[in-house]
Amino acid sequence: MKKYVNIYIFVIVFLTIIITVSCISYNIGISPVSNESKEVALEIEEGSSYLSIANILKENNLIKSETFYKIYIKIFNPSNLEKGTYILNENMGVKKIVETLENSTAITPVFVIPEGKKITDIANYISDVTNYSSEELLNYWQSDELINLLINKYWFITDEIKNEDIRYKLEGYFFPATYKIYKDSSIEDITYKMLDKMDEILSKYKIKIEDSDYNIHEILTLASIVEVEGTNSLDRNGIVQVFYNRLEAGLNLGSDATTYYAANLEFSDRDLYINEINDVNAYNTRSDTMAGKLPVGAICSPGEDSINAVLNPKKHDYYYFVADKTGKTYFTKTYEEHDAKINELKENGLWYEYN
Repeated sequence: MKKYVNIYIFVIVFLTIIITVSCISYNIGISPVSNESKEVALEIEEGSSYLSIANILKENNLIKSETFYKIYIKIFNPSNLEKGTYILNENMGVKKIVETLENSTAITPVFVIPEGKKITDIANYISDVTNYSSEELLNYWQSDELINLLINKYWFITDEIKNEDIRYKLEGYFFPATYKIYKDSSIEDITYKMLDKMDEILSKYKIKIEDSDYNIHEILTLASIVEVEGTNSLDRNGIVQVFYNRLEAGLNLGSDATTYYAANLEFSDRDLYINEINDVNAYNTRSDTMAGKLPVGAICSPGEDSINAVLNPKKHDYYYFVADKTGKTYFTKTYEEHDAKINELKENGLWYEYN
C-alpha cells in the first residue's frame, strides 16, 4: 500500500512540475519581445486569420513563439480580424497584440513621406490610405483660406508662400516622416499633423534660424535643393557652402535639381534638353537670370539632415560639386576643374547614364 502511495505522490509531484514548467514557458512565450518601444506597421490582408498571421508576427519580431501564440489563439478564440494596417509594438506581448487586432477601431492607416518627395507624391501617398483623391488634397492645400489660417497658426509659415510664381504653396513644408491617421481623419487633421511635425523639427533650430541671413522660407527652399543634390548626407554641409559661396559671389546656383523641378521631370526620366536648361522661370537656377538668387520656393520636402546642413554649413572656398553614380561628391574651385572631374568620372564609368 505504501508503495502505491509513493508512486501516487511521485506522479502528482511530476505532473505539478510539468504543469508549472509549462505555465512558466507559456507565460514567457506570450510575453513582450522587448521592453523597449518599437512600433511596427503590420499589414493584414483580406482573408487572413489569427492563426495564419503567426509567421508574419514572428518575422516582424512582435511575438517570441509561434507555438505559444497559437496556443493563446486556441484558448481565447478571438474574432473580428479585419484587413488593414495596424500599429503594433515589440513591447506589447501576445495578449495586447490580439486585443489590438480584435478591436477594429484600432486599425490605423499609415502613410510614409520619404525625404526628397514632392507635394504631389505626398498627395498620392495620402490618397492611397484615405478616401481623398490627390486632386482634392492639392486643391485644399492651395486654397487662400487655408493659407491664411496657416500663416496665423504657424510661426514658420509666412507671406512668402503667397508668391504667385510658386507652383505649390506648401511645397517643402510637410515634414517627411511616418504618419498614423484614423479612418475618419479629416483633410485638416492630416494637414496639421504634417505641419505640427515640421514645427517640432524647426523649433529645435529656432535660434539658428533667427540668426541666419536667410528667412525661414529661403532656408527650407535651400534645404530642399540640398536634399535632392546631396545623396550622401555626410556631404550636405559641404554642398550648402558651395551654394552660399555662389550666392555671395553673385553666381547662379546651377542646380540641376531646380531645373528638373521646373520642367516637371525626375532625374531618372532623362537628361535635360538645352531649352529646359536655358528656360527662364522662377525655379530654374541654371538660367543666367537667376544669378545670386534662390528659386522662388522649395522643390521637395527636406529632411532634418538637410535643414541642419543649411544652418550649419562646412566652411570652404569651393564653387562647384558633382556626384558620381555611387553618390560620392567631389568639390572643385573652378569650372575647368569641375569639367575635368566630370570627364574623369565618365572615363572611369562612374557617370550616371539615363536609360
